[in-house]
Amino acid sequence: VELVESGGGLEQAGESLALSCVVEGALYDFHLMGWYRQAPGKQRELVATITAGGTTKYLEAVKGRFTISRDNAKHTAYLQMDSLKPEDTGVYFCYGQNMVLPFGSEYWGKGTLVAVSS
Repeated sequence: VELVESGGGLEQAGESLALSCVVEGALYDFHLMGWYRQAPGKQRELVATITAGGTTKYLEAVKGRFTISRDNAKHTAYLQMDSLKPEDTGVYFCYGQNMVLPFGSEYWGKGTLVAVSS
């Protein structure tokens, strides 16, 4: 199983970017999918998660600006990022749990860079 991200890039403040994460090799829907980010010199932080049933959770700093969604038939999660701010800059990592922990396993993508200029 491999998580493959796409969609990062450079954008100006106030603009939008969309990220995608495909779970390659999955035989069934992942219990949980999400996005983490790591800014230069900072620890990795949770941005948003979504369960297979559609329950979402967001970092307070992105509420109202970012939207996480998923297409279970395509084994894909998305992160729509609107009203971008320079502090959103970082490497964004896709995250997945195939089953509820501790019964399942965790998976990480390699990351995609998001850079927001002021």
